[in-house]
Amino acid sequence: MDTTKLGAQANIRYLDGDFEVIKPGTHVLCAVTGDVISLEDLKYWSVDRQEAYRDAIISFEASKRDR
Repeated sequence: MDTTKLGAQANIRYLDGDFEVIKPGTHVLCAVTGDVISLEDLKYWSVDRQEAYRDAIISFEASKRDR
């Protein structure tokens, strides 16, 4: 993602299979890595932890930390 055109960070409520934008923005941050995830590319999150993840591997690793 081209971070030179980065807008505001969105505030998101993560739901099952969807998310709700609470505060508009262009992106969120990965809860594990801090990487920027554009809302267009947001595919992985935890409803229970209300966190976004960059990819499936990071999502899986985050789920293991709760065990």
